[in-house]
Amino acid sequence: MLQEFKEFAMKGSVVDLAVGVVIGAAFGKIVDSLVKDVIMPPIGLLLGGVDFSDLFFVLKQGAQAGPYATVDAATKAGAVTLNIGLFINTVISFLIVAWAIFIVIKAMNRLKRQQAAPPPAPPLAFPLRR
Repeated sequence: MLQEFKEFAMKGSVVDLAVGVVIGAAFGKIVDSLVKDVIMPPIGLLLGGVDFSDLFFVLKQGAQAGPYATVDAATKAGAVTLNIGLFINTVISFLIVAWAIFIVIKAMNRLKRQQAAPPPAPPLAFPLRR
């Protein structure tokens, strides 16, 4: 059984998948930082200084009554919150990753179509005359 697992793990597709997962995780962190640190601050500034990471609604007060300045403060007080801003950040991150994957798949499909195109027919050695 160990030998079978070794053969399975050493197949090219499994190694490619592992590399893809590692690169995908790193890409996800980059996109997350892009959304939190680059995209959302100017949008929040345009909307009147809103920090989307701290945009939330208190559903139930915690042991210490609010108002709470941040999601972390509300969580530490034991409040139940609806974290709209964090959800918006996550949706934007997802859309960026989905768009990047779409572009990569589109390019791969274009390359496959070019490779799969049949070669042109060779010219006739003797032209046909009537």
